[in-house]
Amino acid sequence: MKRWPDFVQVKEVGPRDGLQNEKKRISTADKIHWINTLSDSGVKEIEYSSFVHPKWVPALADANEVGRRIKRNPGVRYSALVPNMKGLELALEAGIDGASVFMSASETHNRKNINKSIDETYPVLQEVIQSAKDAGKHVTGYVSTVFDCPYEGTIMPDQVLRVCDRLLEAGVDDISLGDTIGTAVPAQVDQLLSEVLNRYPSDKIIMHFHDTRGMAIANIMRSMEYGITRFDSSIGGLGGCPYAPGASGNVATNDVLYLLHGLGVKTGIDENKLQEAAMFIQSKLEKALPSKSLAYAASQG
Repeated sequence: MKRWPDFVQVKEVGPRDGLQNEKKRISTADKIHWINTLSDSGVKEIEYSSFVHPKWVPALADANEVGRRIKRNPGVRYSALVPNMKGLELALEAGIDGASVFMSASETHNRKNINKSIDETYPVLQEVIQSAKDAGKHVTGYVSTVFDCPYEGTIMPDQVLRVCDRLLEAGVDDISLGDTIGTAVPAQVDQLLSEVLNRYPSDKIIMHFHDTRGMAIANIMRSMEYGITRFDSSIGGLGGCPYAPGASGNVATNDVLYLLHGLGVKTGIDENKLQEAAMFIQSKLEKALPSKSLAYAASQG
């Protein structure tokens, strides 16, 4: 019996999810250089920024300029997070290939993050999704706190399924299921994916793990056993949700590649080029990033 897929697609979310909560500001020129380096690594999708109001995420206030100035590799999809129609208009002006919309499976987290109830969020996203599709763009629906919520505790699979149903009915192309606070263990992945994949095909599902408790790699392995072949990750392990207390970085792209390539799973990504991009942003942030494989590479000079 074959245990692992032949190919896994890794979506790089560092320039958006990684930088959104960093206190040290990265210059626009450095962001552009960094994203261009990522583009040359073989990554097939880069979520390069967020078109939310700069008041909420000042670290990404230059989203429009970054989008207009990055080098476009024809083999890469350049996507961005868009919260509403104004954000989508700006994102389309900047030339996005894909739009990501977001909401939570937890009512309390949704209110903290979006300032709306789950039911109030659907009409806003419906308009964004339809408009993005009309413009010929790929649309991903992020669902946060699919395992645990910092305010409500355990989230049951039926809560996640209700949100997924509405987003897919609204027209999203795929769903990214987020372990926003990084507390899930493989048994929870079993519980959720057994129900999710009973309803939707595996190619509609992306998994988005944070590594707060060091479980992200184990959870990715368990997800692959269910036939999941698409994962979000952040270079160096950058990131964390500003509306989820205790959430540390996303699983590090560097560590995910070490795992996948060690298992013989192809990704199309050059690890050396990716390490170069990780070293660059680490130097600009002036702090060590949590990726274990990055730390090892740095120790070898």
